[in-house]
Amino acid sequence: MTNCKYIDDYLSIISENDVSVCEEQKKLYKFVLHVFQTEKLVVDMEQAEKYFALQKYFPFSLFTWEKFCFFIHNCVYKENGQLRFPKLVIIVGRGAGKNGFLAFEDFALLTPVNGVPKYHIDIFATSEDQAKQSFLDVYDVLEQNAVKMKRHFRWNKEVIKNLKTGSELRFRTSNAKTKDGGRPGKVDFDEYHAYENSALIDVAVTGLGKKRYPRQTIISTNGNVRGAVFDDLLETCEKILDLEEPDNGTFPFICKIDCIDEIDNPDSWHKANPSLRFLPDLMEEIKLEYAQYKQNPAANASFPTKRMNCPPKHTENAVTKWENIIACNRPVEEGLLKGKSCVAGLDFMLTTDFLGAGLLYRVNGVDYWVGHTWICENSADLIRIKPPLREWEARGLVTFVDAKAIPPELPAMWLKNEAAKRGSQILKVGLDKYRCNVLRNACMDFMQLHDDQIYLVRPSDEMQIVPTLTDKFATQKIVWGVNNSNMCWQTNNTKTATSGAGNITYQKIEPKSRKNDEFKAFVAAECVSDVLEHTKAINLDMMQAWIY
Repeated sequence: MTNCKYIDDYLSIISENDVSVCEEQKKLYKFVLHVFQTEKLVVDMEQAEKYFALQKYFPFSLFTWEKFCFFIHNCVYKENGQLRFPKLVIIVGRGAGKNGFLAFEDFALLTPVNGVPKYHIDIFATSEDQAKQSFLDVYDVLEQNAVKMKRHFRWNKEVIKNLKTGSELRFRTSNAKTKDGGRPGKVDFDEYHAYENSALIDVAVTGLGKKRYPRQTIISTNGNVRGAVFDDLLETCEKILDLEEPDNGTFPFICKIDCIDEIDNPDSWHKANPSLRFLPDLMEEIKLEYAQYKQNPAANASFPTKRMNCPPKHTENAVTKWENIIACNRPVEEGLLKGKSCVAGLDFMLTTDFLGAGLLYRVNGVDYWVGHTWICENSADLIRIKPPLREWEARGLVTFVDAKAIPPELPAMWLKNEAAKRGSQILKVGLDKYRCNVLRNACMDFMQLHDDQIYLVRPSDEMQIVPTLTDKFATQKIVWGVNNSNMCWQTNNTKTATSGAGNITYQKIEPKSRKNDEFKAFVAAECVSDVLEHTKAINLDMMQAWIY
């Protein structure tokens, strides 16, 4: 295969099928062979043996998959001497030993075997307890071998330092504002799935590149935060494994069951945890957790997510599956919208909070949403909201309003201008019942609409549109633009709720930190979209005359 023991030993496990492996591992097999067959690489076996000799200080030996990942990450170089894979991504099921792996790797890179003085390493996580876990594993190794280690290290529960190299290991908390990037040689991210935005990550990696052989190690299970950095990472890793885009030094090691149905087959559990074949006690523990999961899936939802790396694709109350939400991130082809009539939707609860508005077009059975969100700078809920709102503002998805309240004329004028840009006539506007009079007046004053063109959307209207929207999401007939993180977030913040009479409407999952005003504006527009079914494109010259 590659004529390298530590690589070929693991590739043999994949190819021999002694235990089940997931599709990502099969792709990894092909990816590794492709890299080694098409590139001139240098492998440092001597360095590897020196690294692995350090295992004698640890209460465990690395499994075959761990030696494979370690070797790929630390001992394979390009012809120019740079690391071939400076960024290692490990996504495996809970219990596989990823923190032990990280502890060994960081310990090894502190030593002279690395060959880089003052090669500082920072371990990041969203909680201090998680960030400390691998650090304390190294601390315990030093304590247990204290007589010998005191000749080489100094340590306490905040920093571990190798005396010969001057390299230090520290753990970091999740507050990005307190980090200046520093000059680390390596940064680690533990439980990457928990990050709701990239603020801390961006700060952490800023200092990389100032030391030779800069590295990143990401370890994680899957999680429950959707539409954030973890999903972006997964998507990138999948494209790398499919050879659809350059890896740019990223090595993706992903283990998961291939579909949720495999959760009932213990043989498939090996797909999510490459260490399971060596850990019979862990297998028994997982069997017990599986029994609890089957008895009450809702109360034990972490089992498929954490153990199997396969979170349930949707819940009973979700608007739609997450993959259907992501599928809406497609280009809005402006040429298709020119001269087309449209409807509008507006929604807001408080002028001191969020406000959503947009235009809805229907072309060839596909609904195109051109929307926007306004955010009051004085909103008391901003401190609770994790997504990168300022980044979204820079991308034109939201606008912050520096005022005591959001003037209703802002969305009204925006809708008028957006329609004018496309030569479009707004046939009807759907409004939420809350503060409907304020918005009605703004629509009439600034959009020159008549009273009969403004419709107050009621719960009964939503009830009727829910099945239609469910089908449109499922058949991917909704488009809201490329990388519209705001609409993805807002849609995912929404649940369907069933009344005692069996009527289904859309509601916020949580009112303070999970806003959905623009999604509700979209729903309001859908509720009045019946007027689009039989309209034709209008004459643009006549439209210009109408506008002005």
